Amino acid sequence: MRRRQWMTAALAAPVLGSVGTMLSGCGTARPQALPAEPGAAPDDGPPPAPREFRAAWVATVANIDWPSRRGLSDAAQIAEIHAILDSARALRLNAIVLQVRTSADALYRSTLEPWSEYLSGVQGQGPGYDPLALWIEQAHARGLELHAWLNPYRAKQSGGKSASAATHLSRTRPEWVRKYGDQLWIDPGEPAAADHTLAVCRDLLTRYAVDGLHIDDYFYPYPVQDAAKQDIDFPDEPSWQRYLLGGGTLPRADWRRDNVDQLVRRLYELVREVRPAARVGISPFGLPRPDLRPAGITGFSQYDKLYAHVEHWMAMGWLDYVAPQLYWPRAQKPQAFEPLMRAWQGVNPLGRHVWPGLFTSRAANEAEGWPLDEIPAQVDLMRTAPATGGHLHFSMVALLKNRRDIAATLRDGAYAQAALAPACPWLSSPPCAAPSVSREPDGGWRATVAGAPAARFALWRRPPGGGWRFDVLPSDGRIRRPVPGETLVLSAINAIGDEGPRATFVA
Repeated sequence: MRRRQWMTAALAAPVLGSVGTMLSGCGTARPQALPAEPGAAPDDGPPPAPREFRAAWVATVANIDWPSRRGLSDAAQIAEIHAILDSARALRLNAIVLQVRTSADALYRSTLEPWSEYLSGVQGQGPGYDPLALWIEQAHARGLELHAWLNPYRAKQSGGKSASAATHLSRTRPEWVRKYGDQLWIDPGEPAAADHTLAVCRDLLTRYAVDGLHIDDYFYPYPVQDAAKQDIDFPDEPSWQRYLLGGGTLPRADWRRDNVDQLVRRLYELVREVRPAARVGISPFGLPRPDLRPAGITGFSQYDKLYAHVEHWMAMGWLDYVAPQLYWPRAQKPQAFEPLMRAWQGVNPLGRHVWPGLFTSRAANEAEGWPLDEIPAQVDLMRTAPATGGHLHFSMVALLKNRRDIAATLRDGAYAQAALAPACPWLSSPPCAAPSVSREPDGGWRATVAGAPAARFALWRRPPGGGWRFDVLPSDGRIRRPVPGETLVLSAINAIGDEGPRATFVA
């Protein structure tokens, strides 16, 4: 996912212009209006809760984000988890998308696939704790959603250094695995391999309280070229011949697309069955199908090369959010950010969420030369009607390290106010009742709710003589001590983001 060298070669389009005009006062507060839940508030009450999905991908492959290197001690890995989540909370993000399966491996305790080499350096050798369980516990303790990100087809990444464990698919089921370039891939045309991937997803959904499952842009692999710069076809001849002998009639390209279609469909049905409130997210390559692109937009076709018919999945409702990787600046005409964002909004007949992926790591790289205001400006565009309702940053390390002051700029500007993730009205989950509060021994308060549990709480606070300020609380409902005369308006948020009745309290 997100290999800069591939994008440069495939698109062959330079970034236009120089550094450009920088944002005046970049890094200072720029409070902005956010999309809110429909409905008017009474004159003396707070407005509707602001809504915007704000997430960051935490890539574990090649130790991009976490852990920072192979072989860290358990204590060091855990310290990094806390640092990332503290940073996300301070930045007012509301979700983390954590890569838990990079290459038919696991960053959690699994009997189906071996431990990832990106933990210890040796595939199959695990830590003394369950990383995913800790990520979920600590994310939820900070009021953050945790979406588990899986690669459905990659079996060995080009930067992988460890020998395959005895329990890895390349050794237990070599007939499913193809060598392509310097990587190993699970053949999407192998039905039993698809069954295995879905069994991995069922296991995750059953044992872990994830808020979503997420897959990225690696379906059939990006083409590898020969010495003459011609694409080498993916070596799926055995599964293709078996399909033909079984009476299959689709052309080969359509058969490949159907293989991916069926996995996406089955994955969505599985999530609805096992964990109905969990969201399914897909982050495809950022260019739509060639015949659906705006005028002037050119470049790689995932429909023809990756056999990913994303627009069909949206039309069928096989996802809850799509996060197209819009990894280009506004000024790059052949892949201009705003026309692409509008194009994805325009192929969304069922009204699923469209939350673009932003190349924040590149924008925060001093050598790349993007304008300092590029990411804040893209966020501004996404808030312009018709608003997208959210976005994801690739990747967390740029925000954690505050490269080029990117985290501080967002925190003090675009993210000056907290926000809830948008609700998913096509899903169902028991509604929450109005909360009550109790006093804690330290003088703080605690919100609780009877009946259906709250995933988190929305809190408006207004001190005497002041204005309303919004915050999102974890499910434990702990509220720092109010000042005398302060007004608090609380509501409980259920698993799909629906807000329950509000309750008002005065300290």
